Amino acid sequence: MRCEICGNKIIGKPMKTKIESSTMLTCNACAKFGKVQREPPRPRRPRPVRRKPRFEEPSHEVLEDYNSIIREAREKKGWSREDLAEKIYEKASVINRLESGKMVPDIKLARKLERILNIKLMEKLEDVSSEDIGSSARKGATIGDIARIKRN
Repeated sequence: MRCEICGNKIIGKPMKTKIESSTMLTCNACAKFGKVQREPPRPRRPRPVRRKPRFEEPSHEVLEDYNSIIREAREKKGWSREDLAEKIYEKASVINRLESGKMVPDIKLARKLERILNIKLMEKLEDVSSEDIGSSARKGATIGDIARIKRN
């Protein structure tokens, strides 16, 4: 193989060199006239990824009258909404929305409130047998299945 710059025979492996906007195969001596293009590293074999299931059935649910439970417990301790918010590291507007029923607490927030106010906001969901759900147990719950579960 010959160098595309000087025409001399290339001994060993040719250098891929980018000179201006062209990529050429050059000898070691002519490689200094441009930028040597390195071969990209071989791609690594991807490691298997352990994935969590997309949807896990919740094991707990927030009680329906959570807003009054929170308000009464807070008032019983003599705290303002700002005091409670400060103690659980949340904004006072979050407490306001919880107590007015405009926001349902997620499980993490409900656990914080249970711990600080010494109340019970979560109830454990009952296990539903596959006969109750029907064939959707293999495919995932449908809206109709959820409505049926809530009604029971």
